[in-house]
Amino acid sequence: MRIFRAQAYVTLKEGVLDPQGQTVQGALRSLGYAEVDEVRIGKFIEIKLEAQDETSARRAVEEMCERLLANPVLERYRVEIEEDGA
Repeated sequence: MRIFRAQAYVTLKEGVLDPQGQTVQGALRSLGYAEVDEVRIGKFIEIKLEAQDETSARRAVEEMCERLLANPVLERYRVEIEEDGA
């Protein structure tokens, strides 16, 4: 077994309202950042896990996203995997 570090980025799907992102966008504009066109708020989740290989680690983290970490109706996710060299 090898140790992997996974990063899961969870964001709202296009078309889903993001009131938190709209609030942050308004605050940035009030601070003088008029060029900010849109802000979307998401989640970053880091997971350290044991797996046989990178494919198995990715499959496990994607399953975690589908079952718990993301709401597939409203959110999408992206997973990055790297072997932990520590």
